[in-house]
Amino acid sequence: MNFAARLQQLPSASHLAALQLLGADGEVLATIENKPGQTGSLVVYAALAALYGGSITPAAARLGLEWYGEHVADAKAFPGKHPNIDRLLGWAEGSESYRAQVIALA
Repeated sequence: MNFAARLQQLPSASHLAALQLLGADGEVLATIENKPGQTGSLVVYAALAALYGGSITPAAARLGLEWYGEHVADAKAFPGKHPNIDRLLGWAEGSESYRAQVIALA
């Protein structure tokens, strides 16, 4: 299934302003905003966090890579072009979990 079709199956993130990914000591590692170019990633990360108890675990990262579909090959070929995929590639191979904190629209 391609990425666009997968997004249609995932819960909407239209109620979110952003999602922050937090390290073990609570520092913000990344923020994914609800804006053009990031909305698809917001949907993916929010759905993963919902499935995995508010965290992005290595298993969640692997599932996220499946959801990104055809974009993973492009991310591997051009590191840095897709930072939200690059992050999952690293996390899928690790053992740490990262807390996802949603920020609702005001």
